[in-house]
Amino acid sequence: MDLYFFILGIVNSVFLIIIFAVRKHHLSVIRTYGWTYLLMAIPGTIGIVLALRTNARAEYLQFLIIFLVFLAFEALLDHILKIDFRSSFKGKYLFVSIPYILLYYAMNYGFVVMPWSVNLIWGILMLILFVCQIVLNIRSHK
Repeated sequence: MDLYFFILGIVNSVFLIIIFAVRKHHLSVIRTYGWTYLLMAIPGTIGIVLALRTNARAEYLQFLIIFLVFLAFEALLDHILKIDFRSSFKGKYLFVSIPYILLYYAMNYGFVVMPWSVNLIWGILMLILFVCQIVLNIRSHK
């Protein structure tokens, strides 16, 4: 389970880094193909099944559930309701922005601390990827 979670975290981080890097100058590409990020729910669900079948640490199950809730919230806001909540963190969308950001940080926290608890190098790599995400995320928004 340790290796599976680590690889899932890397793939997730790389996916988000690409999204944030492309978003700044090619938002139309993200609007067209951004839904593919939601496919991360497949390995996330497989991870939950593996965690349950192998009696993995409860934290894996908890963070995988947070990951899937984040993906579900992303799907709901961006692809079902099509709410442009990222354009402003003030006003009427504040009630969705705050939970979204909390889920984003909780998901990434899990993808950093769980590998870190297994292997220092894995944890440092995940932290570096998370910092790259944050920098690109901030730069891609007004």
